[in-house]
Amino acid sequence: MPAYKAPLRDMRFLMNEVFDYPGHYAKLANGKDADPDTVGAILEECARFCEEVLSPLNLSGDEEGCHFNNGEVKTPKGFKEAYDQYVAGGWQGLSHPTEYGGQGLPMSMGLIKSEMMGAANWSFTMYPGLSLGAMNTIMQYAPQELTRVYLPPLTEGRWSGTMCLTEPQCGTDLGQVKTKAEPQADGTHRITGTKIFISAGEHDLAENIVHVVLARLPDAPPGTRGISLFMVPKLTVNADGSLGGHNGVVCSAIEHKMGIKASATCVINFESAVGHLIGEPNKGLEAMFTFMNTARIGTAVQGIAHAELSYQGALAYAKERRSMRALSGKKEPDKVADAIIHHADVRRMLLTQKAIAEGGRAMVYFTAQYADHMVNGILENDQEKYKLWDDKLGFFTPILKGFLTEMGLEAANLGVQVFGGHGYIREHGMEQIVRDARIATLYEGTTGIQALDLLGRKVLVMTRGKAVREFTGHIAKFALEHMGNPKLRGYAAELARLVAQWNLLTMRIMLTARKDRDIVSAASYHFLMFSGYVTMAYFWALQAAVASRKLAEGGAEKPEFYRAKLYTARFYFDHVLPRAKGHATSMTKPTKSLMKMPLESFTFE
Repeated sequence: MPAYKAPLRDMRFLMNEVFDYPGHYAKLANGKDADPDTVGAILEECARFCEEVLSPLNLSGDEEGCHFNNGEVKTPKGFKEAYDQYVAGGWQGLSHPTEYGGQGLPMSMGLIKSEMMGAANWSFTMYPGLSLGAMNTIMQYAPQELTRVYLPPLTEGRWSGTMCLTEPQCGTDLGQVKTKAEPQADGTHRITGTKIFISAGEHDLAENIVHVVLARLPDAPPGTRGISLFMVPKLTVNADGSLGGHNGVVCSAIEHKMGIKASATCVINFESAVGHLIGEPNKGLEAMFTFMNTARIGTAVQGIAHAELSYQGALAYAKERRSMRALSGKKEPDKVADAIIHHADVRRMLLTQKAIAEGGRAMVYFTAQYADHMVNGILENDQEKYKLWDDKLGFFTPILKGFLTEMGLEAANLGVQVFGGHGYIREHGMEQIVRDARIATLYEGTTGIQALDLLGRKVLVMTRGKAVREFTGHIAKFALEHMGNPKLRGYAAELARLVAQWNLLTMRIMLTARKDRDIVSAASYHFLMFSGYVTMAYFWALQAAVASRKLAEGGAEKPEFYRAKLYTARFYFDHVLPRAKGHATSMTKPTKSLMKMPLESFTFE
């Protein structure tokens, strides 16, 4: 397993030189304590924790997995001790209000922390990661008397949280949810039903687990309009916050999975468990989107985390492994053969991994600032501000989740390919990265669901193309500003062409959908991937602009870092971005080749 090294130089480059995080934080109500010295110290300490504590447990956790016995789950050796250190370090409450015991820093700091933790050990990161979405949902929608009791131990990390959506008969189609919620005289509800695929649903790390559960009230209308949201603790909670007895929450099994084996994925039975309504009756999905948006951004982080870890492992191996001679002549004549990094195809794979990891990181860091503004709207009780930034973030969420997890999986596969046959052997840890990365394209909504959310819901229905026009206008402004720079003119011209095409494709699909509704589903995947490639192209051009300026100014510390940015940006535009053309062509093709074949023709003999 590659020993993870936090890419702090690249993180600081994005935070301080590309996106001006110090200036951004200075404008936030909860950003006054996020000064450069404090942020720097947090990054350093988080890197140490990830490199020295979490990374060494990644391979061993995968090999051991979780242990299930009579409804209880024991995590792999070392996980409990690592979690205790995590809690002691105050990491869980990094971006949550001080009134609940948190450090009150902006949400983006939590996302950056999660990236490092996820790259070091994604299975471990799942346990506290699910809690963050539960905390955000409770903070925004739960009654104040419950918030005061539940948030402090969740913020501290003594308790953890989950989200319980999926049931045996339904996944994405939540209109089929059957879990029942029976009102009680004391204002609570009795929750009965089965939920599956519940990450961190049972474990031995925290004192209590708070499940955020979708269920139906007795008089609820059918479909998604009749779903409510409830908070159901594993152990009952007294008014003073002390723990009571068992609450009818039973883990009946854990899944035997392809990857993230050290993360317990549970089947949870609610057996007349006491639950508390969160938000308004029959409007549970509205509140759940707070959780889902948090989770989807976190899953996007998984894409870049796996790309980064696989790149680090593949790069080290490519510099050491020797095979044949470079076609352009001997590079290491005193050795038996040249290191494989001198072969063009190996460089293609390494540069693709690097472009995905660093380009994806830029995409997440940019949108993390939107998340900061959104959270500030909640903290300031400014619903208009919250809605503005929530809508802006909502457009990017499916692109981040869908595109970056697909690209992260590609990067993980490339890491195995660089190793050749050795990549297929468990001891090197490269195949584990592939197995761990595979789930990212599935949970919190598959890539297809993200694509439908982007094109069908965010672009066509909610904004009638405005979301695309707004972001492409932002990119066009950058292109216009840099068209006169000889070093950046090529990037600017290509971006200008792509944003015009993005808007044209949106309009074509919108018009075609009037006559052929299937076009939305048929085109959605290609639309999402096209959107992702163009978005990443913009952020590579932006990084190239900053790097070019730094080199022109002279005196740059470690100028090779900036030169590497220019090389990688050029590689992305030359070798990765052309994929967008294929997606653009496919998304406008007629649907008859997809939909006209009769069901009886789907067969094998």
